[in-house]
Amino acid sequence: MPHETPLISTIVGGLVLAFIFGAIANRFRLPPLVGYLFAGILVGPHTPGFVADQSLAPELAEIGVILLMFGVGLHFSLKDLLSVRGIAVPGAIVQIGFATLLGWGMGTLLGWPLGGSLVFGLALSVASTVVLLKALQERRLVETDRGKIAVGWLIVEDLAMVLALVLIPALASIGGEATHPDPVAIAVAQLLNIDLGITGIIGVTLLKVAAFLGLMLVVGRRVIPAILHRIAHSGSRELFRLGVLAIALGVAFGAAKLFGVSLALGAFFAGMILSESELSHRAAQESLPLRDAFAVLFFVSVGMLFDPSIVLNSPLTLLGTVFIIVIGKSIAAFLIVMAFGHKAGTALTISASLAQIGEFSFILAELGVGLNMLPEEGRDLILAGAIISIILNPVMFYLCDKIRPGLEARIYRAPAEAPSDAEVAMEGSGPMTEAEASARLEESEPVLTTAGEDGEVAATRLSGHAVVVGYGRVGSIVVANLKSSGIPFLVIEDSENRVQELLKKGIEVIVGNAASPKVLELANLGAAKSLVVAIPNAFEAGNVVMQARQVNPALLILCRANSDAEIEYLEKLGADKTIMGEREIANGMLGSLDQVHYRTEEAEILEKVAAEESAGEKSAVSSELSGVELNKAHDEPAVPSDVEPPAELSKT
Repeated sequence: MPHETPLISTIVGGLVLAFIFGAIANRFRLPPLVGYLFAGILVGPHTPGFVADQSLAPELAEIGVILLMFGVGLHFSLKDLLSVRGIAVPGAIVQIGFATLLGWGMGTLLGWPLGGSLVFGLALSVASTVVLLKALQERRLVETDRGKIAVGWLIVEDLAMVLALVLIPALASIGGEATHPDPVAIAVAQLLNIDLGITGIIGVTLLKVAAFLGLMLVVGRRVIPAILHRIAHSGSRELFRLGVLAIALGVAFGAAKLFGVSLALGAFFAGMILSESELSHRAAQESLPLRDAFAVLFFVSVGMLFDPSIVLNSPLTLLGTVFIIVIGKSIAAFLIVMAFGHKAGTALTISASLAQIGEFSFILAELGVGLNMLPEEGRDLILAGAIISIILNPVMFYLCDKIRPGLEARIYRAPAEAPSDAEVAMEGSGPMTEAEASARLEESEPVLTTAGEDGEVAATRLSGHAVVVGYGRVGSIVVANLKSSGIPFLVIEDSENRVQELLKKGIEVIVGNAASPKVLELANLGAAKSLVVAIPNAFEAGNVVMQARQVNPALLILCRANSDAEIEYLEKLGADKTIMGEREIANGMLGSLDQVHYRTEEAEILEKVAAEESAGEKSAVSSELSGVELNKAHDEPAVPSDVEPPAELSKT
């Protein structure tokens, strides 16, 4: 057993420190990605203490890049992109161009070559998928119009960066800046005995990519899903997981060796082809643990390359980089969205969403340095800008929420302008139309089916009503029963599709996150009789319960839970009754078992009673019946004293 174990020490040191700093970052409500980068800085050569192996870390990071891009391909949704293509495609292209221009200008001022300046600008133009989705999920904006625009915008950015990964090596070969020119282009030039020039080299590059795409679309589209289906039918979860990883790594490596395209591009298209299979969700779930682990090592290795001294040596340059990422991109995105006729709330959300950089920026920075195009100073500025912008991203969302009301007031209504007759007429006019609700949904502001005299959202006029939080599988059943019973109620929901469904049924609905005090205020909980929290997230449900109990101590609060710990948590916060699905299923099963096991003797005696009564013979049966206890009041079977249901299935 050798004593020198650089691979083990690199993996262990990276993962342990990443866990520690990732947990600290999460504690401060920052993306764990920030902690992973700090862990890499600590094990890097630019800080004292333990230094991870500098040759192994990049190879581990390459595996992380492959699995990251495979995951991006698995989650690529052409449907989501097409639904917002009118703004996402032109908007993302213009914003990428503007940010790249700013980065190119800064690189030129610093004396960098043209290629390096362009790579620097591209790296600053693309936002992090991880950070964006986390921010939208925390604010429950993913299914809103502005959330879909942000995700579609990001898909276009990702596709643009995939194209950049193809073209940058070709451009590096043209400029003579690459240390490893394209061997295929050189072979073609020697074979034809001509100078290909910029057009020829780009043409050869695109031809290689086209050949790879053709093979994937013609052969891979049939072979890859067929292999996964055959493995899935074997019933072996281990083989299925191994098959997914073999496809991701094998296609990426084969694409790089046979077609000369990057490992990242090969992995992306492998995931995109696999996303069309019905097994794509299972493939994503099975590969997620390993993807996460190697993604962490990728971010750690990126942090190892960062030299913290740049913060002290080039503070003004760093401030310029952060300005481009946080301010320049945000202003460009805001103006673009407004130019396409969307509301200020949507424009501000898109601006805050894109005011950071992440994974693709790191990949582009490494590619630029590896091709001898981008100086190491540029990579350090990109890494520092990423860390700072990710830390500042929650602040950007907070500031956008603060300035939105005032900005909308300036844009859409002059200060002295009186409310219109249409706005006043909305008061008491009943449910909003679908178009009105859709317009307000775009702003993701808490929306009620009625508006006040000043055009602002007004609280419900219901009293003695029920409030249902969530219109999913559980909430929809509760709503249907409340409606058929004639009980006054309203629903709090933030999914646009579900809100539209409720509006079509003429049901009063508030659009927003129920954990928000403003939303609960609109529901008039102080005058309500009951609250049904039908959402599955126990922590969010607990927040709702706690606020509702403070507003109305006499309110009947019903919740759902998935475990005994969640039941205890919710009831401590004030829930009157918490129902666990598994327990109700067990009770339903016991009811069916009762009919077979506990009611057999009773049923036989009752049949005898009926038969003998018709024949006038009661005495024998009556004495036999007296030995069996019937509980007709509760319609429960008599259980013999020596037979008890198992404790774990006993009725609560």
